Amino acid sequence: MNLIDLRSDTVTRPSPEMRAAIAAAEVGDDVLGDDPTVNRLQDRMADFLGQEAALFVPSGSMANQVSIRSVCEPGDEIIIDETTHSYNYEAAGPAALSGVSLRIIRGQRGIFSAADVEAMVRPDGVHFPRSRLVIIENTNNRGGGSIWPLETVAGIRPIADRHGLHVHMDGARLMNACVAVERKPTDYTQHVDSVSMCFSKGLGAPVGSIVAGSRPFIKRCHRFRKMFGGGMRQAGILAAAALYALDHNIERLAEDHAHARRLAEAIAELPGIRLDPRTVETNILIFEIEERLGSAADFVARLREQGVWLLATAPNKARAVTHLDVSSAQIDAAIVAFRSVCRR
Repeated sequence: MNLIDLRSDTVTRPSPEMRAAIAAAEVGDDVLGDDPTVNRLQDRMADFLGQEAALFVPSGSMANQVSIRSVCEPGDEIIIDETTHSYNYEAAGPAALSGVSLRIIRGQRGIFSAADVEAMVRPDGVHFPRSRLVIIENTNNRGGGSIWPLETVAGIRPIADRHGLHVHMDGARLMNACVAVERKPTDYTQHVDSVSMCFSKGLGAPVGSIVAGSRPFIKRCHRFRKMFGGGMRQAGILAAAALYALDHNIERLAEDHAHARRLAEAIAELPGIRLDPRTVETNILIFEIEERLGSAADFVARLREQGVWLLATAPNKARAVTHLDVSSAQIDAAIVAFRSVCRR
């Protein structure tokens, strides 16, 4: 059976060409600061993201957590949407690693407004935590790959400045947003204080993320990367994969978006599935499963028998993610499998 893995874009495997780049990488000791390939990646990403400096880290979660710890002190508070990765999928890292609380916004598919931020800022008083950080996730995973409108990001900047808030963009899938709306990363990042970006999702590298910001901010991130166990030695073999991904795997993200839309349009017509294809902006689709098809877990299990792997994200919801290891022919096969399961 030809397996079609739509669980996540994290399942991508390095191509033979990327493996060749890994094998040829010049390396040193990154903890000591002398891995030339890591240094080249960091310099390139600082420029790419319009920031003063950048730091290579093992994962997107670590990128976010060192950013939080570099900005916040214990007792501070983060303003964040209820869908955001740092709240849902980082093992309570903000509380455990930084001792901070979270002030939750209920936005629309993970997107909130400047007025929402304004309403969440704490008064200045001894009874309250200090509002210190705003996190924006672009694209938003639990929002179904939703893209933040550029004007919405820009609108948060003056509110943050007024209240002394640091704005961090969790841009794990930032390039999906940029490709979809034909924008440069700096169009977004000019409005934030720091940004993270993942290489091991749609860009197809096996490991690694970047965090970028001012030089003092990155110096603190470097300290907390070490504290959290993220200091790596000959990390150039991983940085080489990221550099290859930047050169070869950005523009092709449009293919993943087209595949996701085609899958969404096909399954939205099936009995028992609730999905508005217009909500599928990038490579993620989240759909509801009616009770007559059973639970999401049951539905996913039946699809798995047909060779299509998804993830159940709620009792009645499932998620499919397209990526570079899923071909157009496999999307066709996945649609056939969906039809079989829904009409059985």
